[in-house]
Amino acid sequence: MKKRSVPLSRIVLSLLVFIFSLYLPAFAASGEKKNDALSSGLDDQTSVAVTIYNVNVGLVKDQREISFPKGTGELRFMDVASQIIPTSVQIKSLADPGSLSVLEQNYEYDLLNPQKLLDKYVGKEVKLYSKNMYTEREEMVTAKLLSNNGGPIFQIGDEITFGHPGRIIFPGVPENLISKPTLVWLLENTLATQKVEATYLTDGITWRADYVVTLNAKDDRADLSGWVTIDNKSGAAYRDAKLKLVAGDVNRVRDDYEYKDRMLRAATAEAMPAPQFKEEEFFEYHIYTLQRQSTIKDNQTKQISLVTAENIPVQKELVFYGTRSYYYNRYGEQMSNQKVGVFVQMENRKENNLGMPLPKGIVRVYKHDSEGSLQFAGEDRIDHTPKDEKIRIKLGDAFDVVGSRKQTDWRKLASDTYEAAFEISLRNHKKEDVLVKVIEPIPGDWKMTSASHEYSKSEAFTAEFNIPVPKDKEVTLTYRVRMRF
Repeated sequence: MKKRSVPLSRIVLSLLVFIFSLYLPAFAASGEKKNDALSSGLDDQTSVAVTIYNVNVGLVKDQREISFPKGTGELRFMDVASQIIPTSVQIKSLADPGSLSVLEQNYEYDLLNPQKLLDKYVGKEVKLYSKNMYTEREEMVTAKLLSNNGGPIFQIGDEITFGHPGRIIFPGVPENLISKPTLVWLLENTLATQKVEATYLTDGITWRADYVVTLNAKDDRADLSGWVTIDNKSGAAYRDAKLKLVAGDVNRVRDDYEYKDRMLRAATAEAMPAPQFKEEEFFEYHIYTLQRQSTIKDNQTKQISLVTAENIPVQKELVFYGTRSYYYNRYGEQMSNQKVGVFVQMENRKENNLGMPLPKGIVRVYKHDSEGSLQFAGEDRIDHTPKDEKIRIKLGDAFDVVGSRKQTDWRKLASDTYEAAFEISLRNHKKEDVLVKVIEPIPGDWKMTSASHEYSKSEAFTAEFNIPVPKDKEVTLTYRVRMRF
């Protein structure tokens, strides 16, 4: 029998394949390979800082230490706020800024819920468990989910049914559904262990200031306590956070397109406590830094003491306001029983135990009654108030002090010149004398031709009278003014 010879080319090819197979692992190890997706949660978090603005937005700085294989890989950064603004996100390495570069950035928020889980399994098999009312045993049947429009419709064998009373068992979670909002980065990394900081803005978190003022018996002194109220509906909790609050009118731009596909989402202290917030200027705003760490839970309202001051000098005012429209036309009838406003005013000065820039908020005023019980006297909203500025709070309208107004004359002297005369009656039914401030907003270039009481031109278009009104008496103010407009 003749022996067949093997071609030389086949021998050489086999030898090359053998040699290549020996060195292939080494070649693969020498190159950088793409890593599998790496997940990071709160267990990796080393610190978190939250700066909250009073325009319903917060800045989150989330620092984490992550064991990260070298090369190109995907990082799934979980436990972020569900109301995150995706376009505001950035990540950087704190260990070596040049060791980490971002190739791609994504925000995944297709969250797992019963409706979406059913939608993902349309056309696939699931298991239905139900309890047999006679045997009291659970029975299982395999069914195909045909539709989930208005409720699941199943095919069991050759029959179609809906409204099945049993529990639906799914074989697993679809890959494109996640349990919580997640940031996903494709990163190029050169360090084995990375300390990273992710920074982003989130909606749904805000703060406001609330103040409690307690007047003394003479209404000339008051105690004040201010509280910060933080409302967190951002969809995330911030554990042992470094907290800063920014007070000021920060401008924000809303891009509807960016968001259209997103997920719908009075006791008074006896002693003066040490201030918990450190205040400082920042740009055209003010920052209040909490001098300790604090945990802010999701869907939580938290209150923290901001300021406490005692024995503040205050001034109570009774104010009778006019209206510009009174001067443009002829009014013959009397405008009776006009309200007299009640105000308290204080100056935000250091010598008054204040002197700290106060964020805007609601001021609620209380006073003790004759039995010593604390009663609510009124509330008002104040704007951001720098130091050395006045704080003016309207409490309501006086009950026992009323006023009425009558226009006694109105004439046109020239095409641009007019003259008007008024009579204002102020009646005091209280047990003590009062001082009523009458403020008249006179339009145009005006001149007072006569007046029964002294006045001051407090502003360009304002005449101001201070009228003493004795108890159980009536005082009448009369004046005539000439205007050109």
